[in-house]
Amino acid sequence: MSETSDQPRTGAAHRGTLLGAMFLMATSAIGPGFITQTTQFTAQLGAAFAFAILVSILVDVAIQMNVWRVVGVSGMRAHQLANKVAPGAGWLLTALVVIGGLVFNIANVAGAGLGLNALLGLPPAIGGAISAVLAIAIFTIRRAGVALDRIVVVLGVLMIGLTAYVAIVSGPPVGDALRQTVLPDQVSWLVITTLIGGTVGGYITYAGAHRMLDSGLSGPEHAAQVARSSVQGVVVTAVMRVLLFLAILGVVAGGVNLADSDNPTATAFGAAAGEVGLRLFGLILWVAAITSVIGAAYTSVSFLTSRESPRRTTNLLTVGFIVLSTAVFLVAGTTPVTLLVFAGAFNGLILPIGFTILLWVAWRRRDLLGGYHYPRWLLGAGVAGWLVTLFIGYQFVAENLGKL
Repeated sequence: MSETSDQPRTGAAHRGTLLGAMFLMATSAIGPGFITQTTQFTAQLGAAFAFAILVSILVDVAIQMNVWRVVGVSGMRAHQLANKVAPGAGWLLTALVVIGGLVFNIANVAGAGLGLNALLGLPPAIGGAISAVLAIAIFTIRRAGVALDRIVVVLGVLMIGLTAYVAIVSGPPVGDALRQTVLPDQVSWLVITTLIGGTVGGYITYAGAHRMLDSGLSGPEHAAQVARSSVQGVVVTAVMRVLLFLAILGVVAGGVNLADSDNPTATAFGAAAGEVGLRLFGLILWVAAITSVIGAAYTSVSFLTSRESPRRTTNLLTVGFIVLSTAVFLVAGTTPVTLLVFAGAFNGLILPIGFTILLWVAWRRRDLLGGYHYPRWLLGAGVAGWLVTLFIGYQFVAENLGKL
């Protein structure tokens, strides 16, 4: 599926790939875990969760603007830059991304199966297998790159539209949410760091930036356009987060207790829109899961290849990645908890390690940026986000590795 910048591309194709990169970043972040987290935290904090969302969005913007800027201006993928900075660092980053992405992709396949179960009544194993076949089909058709861009955009818009409908019918207290966005009744920094790790941690950090390189958008002359695209990608994720928050908030404010539910999101959607809501939940969960399967596979394999790798090699690796994820899910019957804990610890390591390298390139390695003068304000914002990533990494290592 590799498309290199030396291929001729029309303006429309260029814009389509860039739009696909934005949505790939967003839909990679909006997975089954995203939906579960948002539901749990809304039930826990109520309208005060709006403040946590605002802070996490600001940190996401700071991180993604720097990641996209460094990758885009340099024209190199993150692991290639890492090897330029410290030989072997790129291989370490690759190992972390691929291992973490593989384990989380097992959960994504499981989520797709659960989505089709709620939507059509299919057994989760069969639903997961069907979803994996659909994902594989995207990477095996002749113009896989074009198909990837169009599919993630269409599914992303569909997911946002369906969630917006549920948000409207649930009747959330929007005024209270707006007030608590800046004046919250309570603040949970653990919730905030969890949100940040879930939306820019692991492979998600690099999904959009690596796809952007395939559009041919690289070099110092494109720095401004790269910056706009990175922010727009975060905005897409933020819109989905806010809509899902409002949909759940309306149900919670209406007096529905989600704490005792085995599937609080399904319960909330059912309370908001009845049987239709339950089916919409299944469809939204499936879309979130299948796009995350695609994003995890694409991004993980991008660390094992280069822009010059033959398309056949890239596609075969991507298909193998999805097949392996699905096989583990089918054999285990569920996502092994120990593996998820292990992947969580890896996820906490990937963000500070990879981001530290990119910030070092921005600060000290202008030779890798074609002599580009990196904006000081952007570097400062990146350092602030970097400090948060260190805290996230510490939390994951301290709390999760000890449970293995």
